[in-house]
Amino acid sequence: MKNLEGKVALISGAARGQGAAEARIFVERGAKVMLCDVLDAEGEKTASDIGDSAAYTHLDVTCESDWQAAVAATVAKFGKLNVLVNNAGIGDLGMLKEMTVETYMRTININQVGVFLGMKSVAGAMKDAGGGSIINISSIAGLGGAVGGVAYCASKFAVRGMTKVAAMELGPDGIRVNSIHPGGIMTRMLSDAGLDGESADALFSKAPVGRIGQPEEMATLAVYLASDDSSYSTGSEFVADGGLTAGFTLEG
Repeated sequence: MKNLEGKVALISGAARGQGAAEARIFVERGAKVMLCDVLDAEGEKTASDIGDSAAYTHLDVTCESDWQAAVAATVAKFGKLNVLVNNAGIGDLGMLKEMTVETYMRTININQVGVFLGMKSVAGAMKDAGGGSIINISSIAGLGGAVGGVAYCASKFAVRGMTKVAAMELGPDGIRVNSIHPGGIMTRMLSDAGLDGESADALFSKAPVGRIGQPEEMATLAVYLASDDSSYSTGSEFVADGGLTAGFTLEG
């Protein structure tokens, strides 16, 4: 099914993990994709592996001029820009009383300011293209608190709020803005924390689905939001967490 035929997407944090999965599936569904990251060697290889419908450009999401250059490179390469996936993010954790201001602000700058700059930077090109779709990757940590997640939760709650404001402000230009709220997803962020597939499944075994999520499962949700199939959805939160936040079990 080529439901992204004719679409051009920019995806941040696309060198590996969920961003790379999004790029691959977007191209499979007919889109042209500009992969963006600070991991240049990995990003260039991922784009090359995907094929001629993908390209790569450097993007530090905390730098406004990098965003402007990435948007310009996308339009120069593919002729327009219809879709932004604000995927780049980090997961620095730490208890409130021990966290340094530097660690806190690093998370805020990448996860929150990066999303703000992305939306701001693509708005003009999307309006010129006749409208588009912005997909902000938040988290279930943007729906509730998590011990050790003071910076991460703050950033993801902010993404949730900014998504709604942007949906209202950019709607008249034909631009839809939605957020995805993943639960645990088996990416490098978790493997760097020492979790492999088996231990990750065990950690998330109490969720109704009974396992951790895979990057491709988030990517197919992003495809829906990028496509015209979601034309009446904006300012909304799409939770994909295997039922983790559905409720709790009363055990006797």
